[in-house]
Amino acid sequence: MSKLIYLDNAATTQVYPEVVDAMKPFFTEFYGNPSSVYSFAAEANRNVLKARETIASALGAKTEEIYFTGGGSESDNWALKATAEAYGNKGKHIITTKIEHHAILHTAEYLEKKGFEVTYLDVDENGVVKLEELKAAIRPDTILISVMTANNEIGTIQPIAEIGKIAKENGVLFHTDAVQAFGHIPINVDEMNIDMLSASGHKVNGPKGIGIMYIRKGVKILSFIHGGAQERQRRAGTHNVPGIVGFGKAIELATKELDSRIKYETELRDHLIDRVLNEIPYVRLNGHRTDRLPNNANFCFRFIEGESLLILLDEKGICGSSGSACTSGSLDPSHVLLAIGLPHEIAHGSLRLTLSEKTTKEDIDYTVDELKKIIERLRSMSPLYEDFLKHNK
Repeated sequence: MSKLIYLDNAATTQVYPEVVDAMKPFFTEFYGNPSSVYSFAAEANRNVLKARETIASALGAKTEEIYFTGGGSESDNWALKATAEAYGNKGKHIITTKIEHHAILHTAEYLEKKGFEVTYLDVDENGVVKLEELKAAIRPDTILISVMTANNEIGTIQPIAEIGKIAKENGVLFHTDAVQAFGHIPINVDEMNIDMLSASGHKVNGPKGIGIMYIRKGVKILSFIHGGAQERQRRAGTHNVPGIVGFGKAIELATKELDSRIKYETELRDHLIDRVLNEIPYVRLNGHRTDRLPNNANFCFRFIEGESLLILLDEKGICGSSGSACTSGSLDPSHVLLAIGLPHEIAHGSLRLTLSEKTTKEDIDYTVDELKKIIERLRSMSPLYEDFLKHNK
């Protein structure tokens, strides 16, 4: 392929060269197990601690509140299942939303089969949780509220600080899936009253297969993976030292340039949105216009199928998505788009474009220029579009 414009950074990101360089010695030179007592393992142990400190600092957390996991899905499972186990005697009611990642939704469904009751909150047309409905859903037996920081499909950022405040006032634990948000927007666990948080390395230019779980000191949840005594006896398994080091380095880079990165990506995102909305008819922007991730743009184009759109974009060297990478093989429309009120026929024509600080204005302009041609081509073959034009002359 002569040209590649990668606009699927919500699915995964490029591992930066500085991250790879930081990881390399821990494959071949300092390959000792950090749990070992001999001095050869000390370098690995020191760098695991350094990464833990870097990540904790980025969240405004204590170092000992950061636990390394195999990724965001594991962390989400841990938060829900371990809370249910630890606090099940207090109550069996959990609150989440209809637009969560499937790592949360499928875990919630699993817990329902185990006797727990789950309230799935509606969101408004922009994908924002309704705080009054959240307050009304809390019951004496509610033990956990889990709301994602920002949606992985439509990019909408939730009022996390307000949700955390409501949870704290009602004595309910608050977990947030911050997989899409960590390293992209500021997060402070104390200011936002967050008790547990999930994040993943590969969403922020780090390696795949490494994640974290933040657990506030005093939260009494137990181990999710049993075995050895790693991670202060809360998460067994030999440390993925290269992955941990890489995640730490990625967060170091992300936080150092966070403000300038947000500014650049937001300007580029808005240029993309403006061009698409102004130059392509019968299109809808999904998600909040401004309270969204800096790099996220999600559209629905009427009278086309998203799968055909992605194939034709790929022929032009443009990588996009119709939604979550975890459900890309599904023919069903996005549960997120349905939850914000879109009918099936419109939800099927979705396109998510997620850029990075390495994306250029030229990349965006080329993408929109090609997108306009592809949309016109697909609609010219659509009998639905032909009927629509006849009835709207």
